[in-house]
Amino acid sequence: MLNRAPTLHRLGIQAFEPVLIEGKAIQLHPLVCTAFNADFDGDQMAVHVPLSLEAQLEARVLMMSTNNILSPANGKPIIVPSQDIVLGLYYLSLETPEFRGVADKDAPAFGQPGDIEHALHARAIGLHDKIKARWESIDANANPVRELVVTTPGRMMIGQILPKHPEVPFSLVNRQLTKKNVSDVIDAVYRHCGQKECVIFADRLMSLGFGQAAKAGISFGKDDLIIPEEKEGLIRRTQAEVKEFEAQYQEGLITAGERYNKVVDAWSRCTDEVAGAMMKEISRQESGKATNSVWMMSHSGARGSPAQMRQLAGMRGLMAKPSGEIIEQPIIANFKEGLSVLEYFNSTHGARKGLADTALKTANSGYLTRRLVDVAQDCIVVEEDCGTERGLSVRAVMDGGEVVASLAERILGRTAARDVLDPASGEVIIPANTLIEEETADHIEQAGVEAVQIRSVLTCEAPIGVCAHCYGRDLARGTPVNIGEAVGVIAAQSIGEPGTQLTMRTFHIGGAAQRGAEQSFVEASHDGRVGVKNRFVVMNSQGTPVVMSRNCEIVLQDDKGLERARFRVPYGARLLVDEGQLVARGQKLAEWDPYTLPIITERNGQVEYIDLIEGVTLVERMDEVTGLTSKVVVDYKQGAKSVDLRPRLQLKDERGEVLKLPNGADARYFLAPDSIL
Repeated sequence: MLNRAPTLHRLGIQAFEPVLIEGKAIQLHPLVCTAFNADFDGDQMAVHVPLSLEAQLEARVLMMSTNNILSPANGKPIIVPSQDIVLGLYYLSLETPEFRGVADKDAPAFGQPGDIEHALHARAIGLHDKIKARWESIDANANPVRELVVTTPGRMMIGQILPKHPEVPFSLVNRQLTKKNVSDVIDAVYRHCGQKECVIFADRLMSLGFGQAAKAGISFGKDDLIIPEEKEGLIRRTQAEVKEFEAQYQEGLITAGERYNKVVDAWSRCTDEVAGAMMKEISRQESGKATNSVWMMSHSGARGSPAQMRQLAGMRGLMAKPSGEIIEQPIIANFKEGLSVLEYFNSTHGARKGLADTALKTANSGYLTRRLVDVAQDCIVVEEDCGTERGLSVRAVMDGGEVVASLAERILGRTAARDVLDPASGEVIIPANTLIEEETADHIEQAGVEAVQIRSVLTCEAPIGVCAHCYGRDLARGTPVNIGEAVGVIAAQSIGEPGTQLTMRTFHIGGAAQRGAEQSFVEASHDGRVGVKNRFVVMNSQGTPVVMSRNCEIVLQDDKGLERARFRVPYGARLLVDEGQLVARGQKLAEWDPYTLPIITERNGQVEYIDLIEGVTLVERMDEVTGLTSKVVVDYKQGAKSVDLRPRLQLKDERGEVLKLPNGADARYFLAPDSIL
């Protein structure tokens, strides 16, 4: 048995069958490195030998690396190829402009896999050319099936190692294989062909990936990092914007805080735009030219992220001080151009803080795991079914118009608490107390069900521990959970493990400011008809409706009247569309200033100050830079006097009586400390 410290989850210790080798270093299978979080820069591992027969049996059945294919945290495969292997498979399945330029009927046809290999050796075809080939598989009754597929020789090589099964079609590998796609392929093979086939397939995939990565000869050169031509223009434009904010501040139109926020915002947006231009430039494929190797590494998921590429070839952007504040002056250069002395000095802040944080926080997150295990350890599966009627209602998680987690993802592997009905026909898709499998989950989502009642451990009525029905699927095995499984400890480890990983990740970014540009508008994510919920608006001087309610939402409906997206609109936002209006995708629906909280009235009248006393609750502050004064409400409670003052504005009519709001309350507006009149 091998164990690597820190053992953050149960896959940190696994059993292997030893193979005798030359040399003094332990050689580890590359595919289990993800589970151990190991790399080859001198990691140390502890070796244990199970002595008794029972121990050997237990190690072989429960701890063998071949029995731990799925992660207990999320049920996805954990023996997924990474780095070189992913790069090799990505290169093998690459889609080039030449491929798209050839019509299907003009592609050469091959009958046998041997013929393709022969043609490749003779250089008659390239690895990425379009060909027609015969794909042989089996149907549900194990009879051989043949079909003609349009593909590339590279993808055909991956297809050759795919197990033959009706549920594992060639289309799984007949596409550009990124790390996520490879994970999906392994998942499908595991679900349909079983564990043994899956392990053999993963091993072959690994050999193929390594071999092809070596043959591809992909390198990382300085000239592969392309700096976009638009960069200078974008930077000039942003510098002009910053000058404009400075001028507004000097004239007293905005406060120092607003100016700072606007400057930081402008530079964040500029950094993102430069990064976007760089990604567009670097990912462009031209016929006759090799695909950019740095882009291939990043896009395949082998190594590197857009954030790292941005620092190499875009601009480093804003840096954070150790206190977490953001330095206004961004780093305009990137690592390829080289940093000036001042820029370098500004970046040392963040880099040093990253290293210090990593040392300090690792202990904290380890301690968190320990406390989580402590509270959750007596949560064990004790019975098959507690017989409860209760459950939770689950729906897809939406953020604006984007689906963050689909309904199918959220209900997969859970037990239905009530019958799930088809909204159109009213027939039962799945009866209560049944485990929801992949097919059922997809069926429920396609039927257009909004929300599903599922059993949950939160509503389980077992007197001690939880019951198997409320828990659902054991993610590490893909089967219903067994009685006696320590689900509490698994849950605690699943939360604690990524926590520790995230701490380690801080210093990889190297202190670049994490804050993006604040959201200041919403735009339509689909075509559709607008509905405004809780609509309460007042017209401003330009005749634009301004939102007055705190819980206003814009809903987009398609032509069938189904809700496609829902957006929160903050108080004080300007509505650009109204009830019943048709909008196109990408059209702005509302906009607002994210850095000011306005106090707006919906009545006309005369303002009266109440409890606004000069020098007590109201002071005139003079800005040292601009020399302009502004009236600011201060927190009077800091004074020693025990007077009860509530600074507020109230509106009166011509007769001097307090105006009423539409809801019947008096038109009074309480002012928080630091309000500017």
